[in-house]
Amino acid sequence: MKINNKIFKTCMVALVFISLPRTVFAQKCDTIPDNEITTSVKMLGIGATNVLDTYISPEKYTGREIRFISLVNKIKIGSRWSTMMINQGDVSYTKNRSSDGDEIAGMYNFAYGYHYNWTLCSGALRLQAGGLADLNIGFIYNTRSGNNPAQARCYLNITPSGSAEYDIHIHNRIYMLRYSLQLPLVGVMFSPNYGQSYYEIFSKGNYDHNIVPTTFMSTPSFRQMLTVDFNICHTTLRVGYLGDYQQSKVNNLKTHIYTNSIVIGVVKRFQIFRIRR
Repeated sequence: MKINNKIFKTCMVALVFISLPRTVFAQKCDTIPDNEITTSVKMLGIGATNVLDTYISPEKYTGREIRFISLVNKIKIGSRWSTMMINQGDVSYTKNRSSDGDEIAGMYNFAYGYHYNWTLCSGALRLQAGGLADLNIGFIYNTRSGNNPAQARCYLNITPSGSAEYDIHIHNRIYMLRYSLQLPLVGVMFSPNYGQSYYEIFSKGNYDHNIVPTTFMSTPSFRQMLTVDFNICHTTLRVGYLGDYQQSKVNNLKTHIYTNSIVIGVVKRFQIFRIRR
């Protein structure tokens, strides 16, 4: 009997403790909405690419590229300024015209910046303009070249950027058209000089103008994206076109990577709620 009484008392204490969050705790806790709205976009892109790097080969290589893009935009309620963070990575496999040589290229891009926002046409048209700090790290590897089989790619740009969004109503459904553009203005780039090997740079320490200041004249590049957002089964999808045209002419070496891709992804807009006791 004593054991049964102990078990009974233990069960009663457990029931009281379990019920506390619904009574006492619930009365003392409030959820407060954060004043920041976040838009998160995850996209996958597949398309055609054209690669040239005269340090490795004078030939142009063409093939396919796959790319992942993550974009996060945050804006405070009542503010016209927003922050944007972009992470994207791509890998491509290309061949030359005679199909007897292959190149593999990869690139990681991180960008962070601020934009000023306008709302027009009763909220149907939204504009952004600002700038990004744009870091790119990657490589190009040629399976055929013997002397200089690989090229490292590393550059940092200050990039003016902007976007326009417009809501279109079709058959009681809303479709959001969006166009964005990024144009590198000034920056710095790592590059070997013409005829200089990586062995000379890293083993012998022979510096030969390998950190090069750049402008839009020596690196006339841009990224653009045209997409449409629409809802299916309570999920917002984004589908569109990405054009990424990166090129440079420094140290008597020419490089370009032209990419045209179809992108598809998921859009999430949310507001964080904080708990106050």
